[in-house]
Amino acid sequence: MGATPAAGEQADPHVDLSKVRLRVATYKGGDATLLKTAGLADTPYAIDWSEFQSGNAMVEAMNGGSLDIASGSEIPPIFARLQNAQVRVIAVYKDDVNNQVVLVPKGSTVRSIAELKGKRVGYLRATTTHYYLLRMLEEAGLSFNDIQATSLAPRDGFAAFNAGSLDAWAIYGYNVPLAISQAGARVLKNANGYLSGNYLYYGHPSVLADAQRRAASADLLVRLQRACAWFGQHQDAYAKVLSAELRVPEEAIRSLYRNQSQPCRVTGVTAADIASEQQVADTFARAAVIDRHVDVAPLWTDTFNAALARGA
Repeated sequence: MGATPAAGEQADPHVDLSKVRLRVATYKGGDATLLKTAGLADTPYAIDWSEFQSGNAMVEAMNGGSLDIASGSEIPPIFARLQNAQVRVIAVYKDDVNNQVVLVPKGSTVRSIAELKGKRVGYLRATTTHYYLLRMLEEAGLSFNDIQATSLAPRDGFAAFNAGSLDAWAIYGYNVPLAISQAGARVLKNANGYLSGNYLYYGHPSVLADAQRRAASADLLVRLQRACAWFGQHQDAYAKVLSAELRVPEEAIRSLYRNQSQPCRVTGVTAADIASEQQVADTFARAAVIDRHVDVAPLWTDTFNAALARGA
């Protein structure tokens, strides 16, 4: 696990960050909305938010030099490591896995993962859906070769699912209540027991090397940490905001919150977190999803651990 010479640095009130501009990725209804709703968006530096549908798209953009900070699951950095991409893991947020599921359409007779053999199944390559679908299939004695698997971005997957072009859809987040409320979808199985619940914040190496952007990033991570704590106490209020933004019924969002596998919290990097991602990488290597063993440890940095420990 690497660290810069200024490991543990956090935003110093005496450091002028007024000329700093961070390029940060968010999901629809994600960090940008959470910070604003929690009253934590008034940063002493500028943030250019860009909306993405998946963590792997964020990693691609970061490697291309157009993002400083992003977030997603344990999966995208593994593929980034294969390509020596310019991505580091800078923090962890523990969050729900019950909102990561395999859905089947209204009226489907499928009642088990084993019954997906030969069926049309949507998922998104290099995301959590790729990993937990693989593990669920293996548990049922199947592999990706036994299904008609199609990698689809969430928006495209939703359209295909609604059009009847998929027999099942591995998907996550607010697409789940949206599909249930709008299309009558049914949860076939959720990812509890298959996913660790570790989601990651990614940073471009140039951010770690620049003192001012590093300080601004530390401040942003602490704000996100506090926003998670705020969310834990204001879920109904946040559900109302997201309902309007996502056009999903409030009750559908509240149902996700009621069924959370664990509360949201942002933490520094630990050896256990690195080991968790290594387990995912090893699983992909055994299943030949990736063509070689990947050592994930060089991806990780504890640069912001001290800042997050003080902010907790």
